Order: sequence, then C-alpha cells, then structure tokens
Amino acid sequence: MGVPKDIGVIDTMLGIPTREDRADWYTFFRPLLRDKESLQAFEMPAQYMFKGVPDIGEHDDYIAWTVEQMDKHNIQQAMIGLDDRWSESALEAKRRFPDRFFFDAPIDPNGGMEEVRRIKRLHKEHDLRAVSVFPSGTYPQVPIDHKYMFPIYATCVELDIPILMNVGVPGPRIPMAPQRVELLDEVCWFFPELKIVMRHGAEPWDDLAVKLMLKWPNLYYSTSAFAPKHLPKSIINYANTRGADKIIYAGYFPMGLSLDRIFSELDQLPLKDEVWPKFLRDNARRVFKLD
Repeated sequence: MGVPKDIGVIDTMLGIPTREDRADWYTFFRPLLRDKESLQAFEMPAQYMFKGVPDIGEHDDYIAWTVEQMDKHNIQQAMIGLDDRWSESALEAKRRFPDRFFFDAPIDPNGGMEEVRRIKRLHKEHDLRAVSVFPSGTYPQVPIDHKYMFPIYATCVELDIPILMNVGVPGPRIPMAPQRVELLDEVCWFFPELKIVMRHGAEPWDDLAVKLMLKWPNLYYSTSAFAPKHLPKSIINYANTRGADKIIYAGYFPMGLSLDRIFSELDQLPLKDEVWPKFLRDNARRVFKLD
C-alpha cells in the first residue's frame, strides 16, 4: 500500500544544515582519507555512491526550513546528533521545537573516561536517547569489539540507552575491518542488556546481520544512508516475516539523500500493511523510549 499517510513518522537519522561548507561535517575522519578524489573533489566523502546529494540552498532560518521538510512528509520526530562542543544548531532546534527532536551523541571511544563522563553529562542535561559511533571513522580506528569500546557499552547499559553502530563496508574510502558484522556477536553475548542498532546497511554481510538479529534479542537494524530502492532484499524479507519488530526507519537527510527521494521510493517498498506502523514509528518509539 505504500507509506501510510496517517502515521507520524519517526526518523532516526536526520541532520540540520548550517551555512558552513558540507565538507566540514566530515573533518573528524579526514586524516584517514588518502585518495585525491576524496580529499579534493568530493563534497561528501561517499559522493561516488550518492549521485543526488541534495542541494540545501541558502535559507534565513535552516531550523525552520528543516521542520518544513519534516512536515511535508509527516515526520513527527527526528533524531539529530548532539555534540555540545559545536552543534549549537541542534540545541537551538530542541529549544524551539522540543516535541520534534531528540538527541543521540556521536562519540569517539579513543576519548576514554572523558568520553564516558561526557555521555553521562549529556544524558543528564539534554535527555540523551542514544549514543552513536562510526568505528571505521574513528581516528585511530576502533573496531566494534575493541577494548576501548567496552566502557562505552557499559555506560549505555547503565543509562539504559541504545548505541547506534555503523556496520558493513563504509562509504568513505577508509578501511572496513573495524565494522565487520561478525564483531557484534561477542559484544551482544557479553552485554545482553545492551541495545544495539545497526546503521548504514551492513553490506555485504546483511544476511549475517539478519542471522544475528534472530540470535540476539537486543540487536536491531536501521535503514540509514540507503535509498529505499537499494535496501538489501534480506532486510525487507526479514521485516516482512520474523523481524517486523527489529527494523527501524532512518533516512539520510540532508547528508546524502533528499526527503522527497526517500519517501517517493518508500512508496514502492514491498512491506506488508501490518509492518509499516512498526517500521515507521513503533519500533523507534519502543527502542528509544519516546513514550
């Protein structure tokens, strides 16, 4: 039936643009880039994959413009990244539209206990609903099962918040080894209470991601950074069968995809009628405790 029109969507990966250059969004892993195209030509480091990177344009009020885009597609709430050291736009968006936005905190496990303390402070001060990590994008790189990650996992369990984890071959031209999907297995075993939400596809190990979700109750998958027509068939099949409670909608606006493209392609996604509410809203509401 396509995207239901009566469901207030929860988008678990959305950004608020600013006037700064888009390339500034990716400076944290720039030391890992080596090829000239990534360093000099690309506006965003996976541009060879994202041919239709949205033109944000100039706006007097980027926050209001973002909310307009959300309203156009019936997005009721959106998760946005919060780093209180630089993301003033995220804090301002939450102040102005408290019911529309909730926070995850991108973290770097190389920070050790300072990062643990920062997570706890952000959770206390800003009602943090998750933390997120890009293992291949950390510098130096920190694999999913590395000892530096364990204090972060323990903190998430203590605060009862999920961790969002990039898995699979990364889009930027950086080494993939830290994000191999099998590395999740020991983490799920050692931290059975930890909620992990896989991000960015898990390809080419999407079949393994499904197998691990069947095995581990607190392992989930979000559809971030994928145009819906390119979502792995294994994920769609899992959502329509045993995984209806495990697959969570996430976009990639405005980093790589426009909401117009995402929702036009979602209309063609062959999900069962009973799966749509869980995929677009209910699973996110439950996992991130938005009630």
